[in-house]
Amino acid sequence: MNASDPASVVSAARQESSSQRLEHFPIAIFSIVMGTAGLALAWLKAHAVLGMPLMVGEGLRGAVSALFVILLVIYGWKILRHPHAVRVEMRHPIRVNFFPTLSISLLLLASAYLESAPVVALWLWAAGAVLHLSLTLAIFGSWLHHTHYDIKHANPAWFIPVVGNIIVPVAGVRLASPELSWFFFSIGLVFWLVLLTIVLYRLFFHEPLPARLAPTLFILLAPPSVGFIAYTHLTGEVDAFGRVLYYTALFLALLLASNVVRFLRLPFFLSAWAYSFPLAALTLATLVMSTHLSLPTFTLLGFGLLALLSLVIAALAFRTAIAVKRGEICLPE
Repeated sequence: MNASDPASVVSAARQESSSQRLEHFPIAIFSIVMGTAGLALAWLKAHAVLGMPLMVGEGLRGAVSALFVILLVIYGWKILRHPHAVRVEMRHPIRVNFFPTLSISLLLLASAYLESAPVVALWLWAAGAVLHLSLTLAIFGSWLHHTHYDIKHANPAWFIPVVGNIIVPVAGVRLASPELSWFFFSIGLVFWLVLLTIVLYRLFFHEPLPARLAPTLFILLAPPSVGFIAYTHLTGEVDAFGRVLYYTALFLALLLASNVVRFLRLPFFLSAWAYSFPLAALTLATLVMSTHLSLPTFTLLGFGLLALLSLVIAALAFRTAIAVKRGEICLPE
């Protein structure tokens, strides 16, 4: 074969295209794992609280575990083949905040296996906690000593490093010293409030988020929702502060729901997976609320949110599959 051979030309073109796709394989793709793991956790919790079939949660847990391994292998291959592209992502003022989706995925999988495989859960949790603390320190350090950040870069994705710290106690309170869980919870809670002020200032007084980032507004739901779950795990009850966290999340959900038409009009981007995990966190928080207060209102709301969450993730999976088929994923932005 030589360069003039059509088969060689086609093969070379395909290899070049595959290499380019790998180069632009985004770290943000692990948000799919976060959303799907959140759905699995919601169904597992719904089995205990609402009597939903256990096999659904277990099936989702197995599927998301396989998905995580596949995406991890692909991104690991990207690190080996295109380290410069990974460095570009790490220096990017927005994409860098998605690196903790990897450590958060480990923490969510640990929570999913906590009952059925506690040893596996311990290893997943330990790896996730160490990695997340390292990423939190690195990202916070880049904020402190930055040369390229501007207020227009602030967006709800900045909450992702914070949310991971609040997730640590969900399984950590049963796997390690409670003091370690309080350590992570304190980091997440304090810096959530700090970042909330910055992000709201940017949203209120500067230009609107671009369409690609608009779905990240749903991330506003995650810190108070996960914070409520973690806090009830740490204290064992729903007290006044727990109620503040939960009802803050509920208000934000109502605020976002009042703008649902605007979200439905957006074109599909991979960032649309930002709808999934925050909604899963609110669903889980509502199911936890129903176990502590035993009011029919929270039981009905739990049913409704579980159905909505399942529908949203099914729609996101369908749209993602179409985008992959059309070659719309892993392109330069």
